[in-house]
Amino acid sequence: MILDSNLIIHAARPVYPGLRRLIAERSPAVSAVSVVEVLGYHKLSEVDRAHFEAFFAAAEVLPLSDSVVARAVSPRQARKMSLGDALVGATALVLGRELLTRNLKDFTGVPGLVVSDPIANGDPA
Repeated sequence: MILDSNLIIHAARPVYPGLRRLIAERSPAVSAVSVVEVLGYHKLSEVDRAHFEAFFAAAEVLPLSDSVVARAVSPRQARKMSLGDALVGATALVLGRELLTRNLKDFTGVPGLVVSDPIANGDPA
């Protein structure tokens, strides 16, 4: 499994203890893109920055390989898709992993990509 940036941010909120438990139990990886997206937010507080830096230090951060970059091209050609989403989705495709995200619509229509929202029906128990 690979966590999208939005779920990393959601997991930091007190209302999602089940999501944090799911992350702790399954140890999903994250794309290097998520490190930039989360830590690069210009309004990130110092407390949140420290929290997210600790998370990324403990997580498996997946690099952007040549095969990921090559795989990200076709979804962007086929439909409007952000660069970050294309790279995160391509990382999941190249490694054959499910992508967990809050924004399923961002990845609709990407052939072969398995995507799910673990908090679509509320915080996982």
